[in-house]
Amino acid sequence: MAASSGDESRRPNPLPSGLVSNLQSVLAARRPPSPEDAGSTAAEAEAPTAETAADDAPAKPVVLLTCAGGIQSPGLAALVDALVKGGRCDVHVCAPESDKPVCGHSITIRQTVSATSVHFTGAKAFEISGTPVDCISLALSGRLFSWSAPALVISGINTGPNCGYEMFHSSAIAAAREALMCGVPSIAISLNWKKDETKDDDFKDAAGLCLPLIHAALADIEKGTFLKGCLLNVGVPSSPAANKGFKLTKQSIYSPAQSWQAVSTSRPQPAAHFMGMHQSLGIQLAQLGKDASAAGAARRGSTQRKTVEVESVAAAGKQQAREVVKKSFRAEFIEKLHKDLDDDIDVRALENGFISVTPLNVHGHVEPELEAPASDWLSAAVAVSEEKEAPAT
Repeated sequence: MAASSGDESRRPNPLPSGLVSNLQSVLAARRPPSPEDAGSTAAEAEAPTAETAADDAPAKPVVLLTCAGGIQSPGLAALVDALVKGGRCDVHVCAPESDKPVCGHSITIRQTVSATSVHFTGAKAFEISGTPVDCISLALSGRLFSWSAPALVISGINTGPNCGYEMFHSSAIAAAREALMCGVPSIAISLNWKKDETKDDDFKDAAGLCLPLIHAALADIEKGTFLKGCLLNVGVPSSPAANKGFKLTKQSIYSPAQSWQAVSTSRPQPAAHFMGMHQSLGIQLAQLGKDASAAGAARRGSTQRKTVEVESVAAAGKQQAREVVKKSFRAEFIEKLHKDLDDDIDVRALENGFISVTPLNVHGHVEPELEAPASDWLSAAVAVSEEKEAPAT
């Protein structure tokens, strides 16, 4: 007998409640939206999320830093801090693990060079067991960092000027030159450090002064209008806060006087151990063979081994001693007075309180046809910096 309608209304639903809820959701999603719902959905689709906006933002240019003064130098720390706070670039550091100011363009061959990560706030950094040129070469090889190439390489801020012929043994200039040889624009920055006058805090002022120049270089590199075929050798005067502004300069022929000072006295050192002044050659050779056999048989780590060197044997069988003289010296640079120098020479501009900017190619000079473009670029960069710093009226 068929059940009544009242009985059907009380019959339990054979489907699980979870499945029923899912079916209802699917059916509701298939219904065409109302005009109000359609407008709201379109607005939500057009509004970018924070993650999407971050992904669509243009990538910052990468700036690679090194410093001849080493990974712990105050000049490097000041420059990293200024660039990170500026927020216009991603900062990467690859610097020597110790002070290597006068290595020139030396590189490490047939020896292992180690790279150890170092903490710098806002930057990715490694200290390298090689020279400043090793640092740039390794960083640009693609083996150390994930990027293909940085937009700009900066060597600095280094301690002491790099004017004139100092550039030939300067590791700071060599690191920037290595980048230029690899096709990457580069800047070398040095502070004209003077004992009892310049302080570590002056590196912070020097970094702040050079920041507009660096930003101008990055902007022109992105546009493809930065100077080609030369690096910029920037010298900051010993009192950065009292500087007189930027000045385009020429490389001088200045070379510091090098003074050698003896640090120890010579002393004779015998080159041979004597086994006896009256032993014949046969007795000496026999004794050597006996010692060698005994050492080979024992082979114990505690056994003391004596090395016997036969320098020469005279006719009478007597051994001749050879005196070896060893002397030690230390080289120091002595600052010279600069006379009869033009005001547009690098070392003279520094002495007069200007921030010198000297374009240099890989050979250490700049052709005359590049002087005018360099002057125009520096004038434009300084003008843009002054406009940004001018107070609004």
